[in-house]
Amino acid sequence: MRAIISFVVAFAATVLIGHFLIPWLRALKAGQTIKEIGPKWHMSKQGTPTMGGLMFIAGSFLALVALGWSDFARGDFGALIVFCFALVFGVIGFIDDYKKVRYHQNEGLTAAQKFLLQLVAAIVFTLLLRNTGYLNPDLYIPFANVTVEIPWAVYMVFAAFVMVGTVNAVNITDGVDGLATGVTIPVMVFYLATALLWDYTELGVLSAAMLGGLLGFLVYNFHPAKVFMGDTGSLFLGGMVCGLAFALDMPLILILVGIIYIAETASDIIQVTYFKLTHGKRIFRMAPLHHHFEMGGWSEYKLFAVFTGITAAACVLAYLGVMGR
Repeated sequence: MRAIISFVVAFAATVLIGHFLIPWLRALKAGQTIKEIGPKWHMSKQGTPTMGGLMFIAGSFLALVALGWSDFARGDFGALIVFCFALVFGVIGFIDDYKKVRYHQNEGLTAAQKFLLQLVAAIVFTLLLRNTGYLNPDLYIPFANVTVEIPWAVYMVFAAFVMVGTVNAVNITDGVDGLATGVTIPVMVFYLATALLWDYTELGVLSAAMLGGLLGFLVYNFHPAKVFMGDTGSLFLGGMVCGLAFALDMPLILILVGIIYIAETASDIIQVTYFKLTHGKRIFRMAPLHHHFEMGGWSEYKLFAVFTGITAAACVLAYLGVMGR
């Protein structure tokens, strides 16, 4: 019941916040700068308000505080730790967005600055989960339902790599109206179902809050988008996606539930590498993957439906792989 109420509160709060936030962002002239190297028809999106991720961050936080207060009162701060972890990435994204808007360019923080900040956040989060008992170095393998014990030092390196990689993969996926939002919705449904199955009610409340927040944001972010989540939202979402996976002690499940994030990132890496090795040749029409299909004639509606559908199917398979744990 708490999860249902958390969902409703987050959805309503996000929609209400968006009603006031979007005009405010327009008044501040916080418009997105579109890269000239992208699809030419994306130039019509120039000036669409960005940093809209603030609305689902605020909406989900209100729901978490309202419905998770009983957990906090008895000293169970797992959901709050995950939220704060994601929020750190959201702050990094906000700084990046602010610099872009302030100086009217498409580049904010440098890659090195982002990586260093993200790495520190990943290390601190892993240590917090370890000290609060949510995490151990026994790596759970879905479907096989076995765990493999690895040294803490190795696990820390693994965790940092997965966290930073996931955060940036979600960021790369956010390139078409509603895409990162739509793809992440079934992921949150999966986390909600798994948290309730394993009696992690506090993480279920958080997952439900995120689900409600994302659906509320989709009201404004679906094509044609009235607002973009910006790096503020996409980096926060990346932190939440990997944060919940580690808090539920099943990071390897990201291979399945994050199949679209991985495909988007892999396409970018493959394109850049091949371009450099062949001195100008390309494998994809344009990278990342959603632009490849756009250049092939796919509409933003079709991209949203297909990519979200693939993620939903992968999440069902992932649930079957962990339900016997």
